Amino acid sequence: MLRAGSDRGWGVAVTCGSGMNCVAVGPDGRQVRFPSLGAVSGDVMDGAGAIGLAAVSAAARSQDGRGAKTSLEQEVPEHFGASDTVALARAIHAGDIPSRRLGELSPLVFDVAESDAVAGELVDLQAAEVVAFVRAAVNRLGLTDDEVEIVLGGSLLQSGNRRLLGGIEAGLRELGPHLLMRVARSRPIAGAVFVGLDRLGAGATAYERARKELDRATGSAGDVAGDTASVPELP
Repeated sequence: MLRAGSDRGWGVAVTCGSGMNCVAVGPDGRQVRFPSLGAVSGDVMDGAGAIGLAAVSAAARSQDGRGAKTSLEQEVPEHFGASDTVALARAIHAGDIPSRRLGELSPLVFDVAESDAVAGELVDLQAAEVVAFVRAAVNRLGLTDDEVEIVLGGSLLQSGNRRLLGGIEAGLRELGPHLLMRVARSRPIAGAVFVGLDRLGAGATAYERARKELDRATGSAGDVAGDTASVPELP
């Protein structure tokens, strides 16, 4: 992801889609990585699956009175064709609805986040987790006073959701004025190809052709709302 969104060769990259991870490379080549094994490795809100699970929980608590009322109470079970949150919980518990499908709920949460406080809080929690990864990576590399590119990628971060990207940008500003947020134009796989082209000493035409072919094959990230001006134009 880092190479897909930056040609510097160093910086911080956060990928957030079905799961989430972060890698950082310092200008001296030092690296910071995270195991990203879920809650057991300290991950809190780590992508679409976690957002979906949190939405199911919030819907259930809305229905039984333990939590705040939310439109997710109706919309979450409806997405899976369940009559209510209790029926949905039983279906998930029995394995009739695989837990891997919970990630399907993240677009729903994004859609209602501006009008529903509970959904909005879930999006804000995801933004805060992205910022937490960046903070840890920058601190561990000792780059708190340096100008560092922060590359965002993966389906959630490249969705263009203004609340999510706005929350991340605000959090990065609090960390330091020298952190430059970039939303990658292409999917993470493009970075792997660019690294190979780097090692081959390829020319600019090869990079552009590779990007176009990969974007056509995987679905380009396109222009990301709210951050098109900061998306880098790579060779």
